[in-house]
Amino acid sequence: MHAAVIAGTHSGVGKTTVTLGLLAALRRRGLKIQAFKVGPDFIDPGHHATITGSASRTLDGWMLSRPYNEQTFWRAVQGQDIGIIEGMMGLFDGVSGTTDAGSTAEMAKWLGLPVILIVDASAMARSVAALVHGFRSFDPQLRIMGVIFNRIGGRGHLQYLRDAVADLPGLTVLGGLPQTDTLNMPERHLGLVTADERHLTSHHIARLATAIEEHIDLSQLLQLAHTAENAGSQLPADSLQITPKGRPRVRLGVARDEAFCFHYPDNLEWLEWAGAELIFFSPMHDTHLPPDLQGLYLGGGYPEVHAHALAANSSMRVAIRMFIEQDGLVYAECGGLMYLTRGMHEADGRMLPFVGIYPTLVRMLPHLKALGYVEVTSDTSTGPFLSGSARGHIFHYSELEEETCWNSTITPLYRVQPRAGTNIQRIGYRYKQCMASYVHLHFGSNPTWAADLVTAAGKRTS
Repeated sequence: MHAAVIAGTHSGVGKTTVTLGLLAALRRRGLKIQAFKVGPDFIDPGHHATITGSASRTLDGWMLSRPYNEQTFWRAVQGQDIGIIEGMMGLFDGVSGTTDAGSTAEMAKWLGLPVILIVDASAMARSVAALVHGFRSFDPQLRIMGVIFNRIGGRGHLQYLRDAVADLPGLTVLGGLPQTDTLNMPERHLGLVTADERHLTSHHIARLATAIEEHIDLSQLLQLAHTAENAGSQLPADSLQITPKGRPRVRLGVARDEAFCFHYPDNLEWLEWAGAELIFFSPMHDTHLPPDLQGLYLGGGYPEVHAHALAANSSMRVAIRMFIEQDGLVYAECGGLMYLTRGMHEADGRMLPFVGIYPTLVRMLPHLKALGYVEVTSDTSTGPFLSGSARGHIFHYSELEEETCWNSTITPLYRVQPRAGTNIQRIGYRYKQCMASYVHLHFGSNPTWAADLVTAAGKRTS
């Protein structure tokens, strides 16, 4: 089994394009591949899965413990030929300016994996040697063993770059991808378009694979991509699976379509572990909820992009509102919260109606409203969560209007763990058994929260 971390010098360097191309080229070779993404990302893993045919796994040094990350990695690579881990932002970027906590570098060291550094060489010549040397010497414990130059000007430029780094010991230049727009994926405010929108066609995948085969030495990459010997055998056998405790006992509806597609695979597995039978449905396309549900999970996504379709599906909006009014349990994150409001303002001032549980409107902003990790705690008086705290992240361009004007039937859901110099804040909202916030939680940070949700949903008999 081989594995390597694909990292960049900074955001926008082309990590995802290179990663998708490598996955496609290795798949074309007939290899079984397991993909991973470092950091709280839903979009890139969806594209990974489109190419590999299996779920891409999240690794995160802040939301999740080191043992959890190690177990996630080794569990997923069992029986695979190679693991490809796409990093986030720049190689050393994380939650702190003084340590590598939460960074791609930290994850590479935890897993004992070699790093392939992606460098945007579009406006560089010999200076690339100083850049690569700086990244390699910054942390001697990190093994940066290969480099791929992106957006090069041609063969002559690539040879110039090769000559520039030739004296750096133990570094392999794997090649360079030419400057082109034909390999790029469409983007919008939260990043790339999602896999559910099917822009990553078989033709585009084939083009990515061919570009990698023509410009990157895959044989050398496979030689570099080796793991620490027998590291996985040190983990207890029972740590390598999230196994359901018994037969499913709670029917949990999970919204999944073009508008609601942000789910960590681990979250769904933890819900199944806790006894949930997951019933997938589409708020966009289905006219009614599946029968006999005891709870709903409305994840994040792009409801703002598909607002017209969601608003037009009035029977589904009414069905969800009735489910909540009849004390059905609903857990909603970010886009799910937006969908549960009265509606969303369009640019011309018109309002598109949504479910209408929370008496406020959504307004999209031209700039980022909030971004970052959060740790939240829920009192037993404000929700079903009974045990400690959980970690997640927020990332949204929308805001809610008139939050201070809500009535007394809606209570705060979470307390946010304060960081140095800040006070305790409240985030999220609860109405009856409906809980919604902008926070995307990872249940791997506290699996008992998944169990608490399932237990609470199970109290509903119909």
